[in-house]
Amino acid sequence: MTLTLATWNINSVRLRFPLVEKFCAESRPDILCLQETKCRDSEFPSSDFRRIGYEHLAINGQKGYHGVCIASRLPILNVVNREFCGMGDSRHIAITIQSSAVSADPVTIHNFYVPAGGDEPDPKINPKFAHKLSFLDEMADWMRRDRIGASNSIIVGDLNIAPLETDVWNHKALLKIVSHTPVEVERLNQVMQAGPWADIVRKRIPPEVRLFSWWSYRSPDWSTADKGRRLDHIWTSENISTLATDIKIIREARGWERPSDHVPVVATFTSVKS
Repeated sequence: MTLTLATWNINSVRLRFPLVEKFCAESRPDILCLQETKCRDSEFPSSDFRRIGYEHLAINGQKGYHGVCIASRLPILNVVNREFCGMGDSRHIAITIQSSAVSADPVTIHNFYVPAGGDEPDPKINPKFAHKLSFLDEMADWMRRDRIGASNSIIVGDLNIAPLETDVWNHKALLKIVSHTPVEVERLNQVMQAGPWADIVRKRIPPEVRLFSWWSYRSPDWSTADKGRRLDHIWTSENISTLATDIKIIREARGWERPSDHVPVVATFTSVKS
């Protein structure tokens, strides 16, 4: 028995639904978590998702900004979302499912879109960066208090931080660039420790291997320049981390027509009995 889970910052689900359909036809994830859907719940292309086999939807949308959703081939037992920092932004949604590929007990999947943080990595002069740090602090506090990562839990999403030196194209050049600054990496590590969470992408792909999931639109030849960052993550609670048997980053999706600047990250979980 297997479960395939994908996360993708789609950068407008209505504009890029043809890419979603292409990806789902080729990779057939059981669960697809999207960020930056950029539409209200009433505008979400639900019928299109059902047409391609995703009957079960959990949506937390917002007009023109942010927005997260989870599309599932499996029945959804429960849906919750949480607001962070009192901003009213749609940046989190979670579902509970039953999958014997992961556990005999229900499994909770959290889908996050962490704020990007603007351009200047100084919270005193950049409110967007201050918001990002506060968001991460609140994530960590919530996870510690409510024991969010205690068991049978998964976090996915665009966390907008590339924590390792090999998660960016040039560690030294990006130390003062938002998404790779030491203060952001420290905050993300605090979130991870609050679970505690396991970075299953790096459990399967060694940390010494350079690995990216985002390439800027500003680069006219993104593939040749390869100035990427690993901003998109899949973490699990420690008790199920060994069940992740395969990880794929769909790099070629960055070269599709009218692409997102992010690409899908896919994890396959396989039960011990399989």
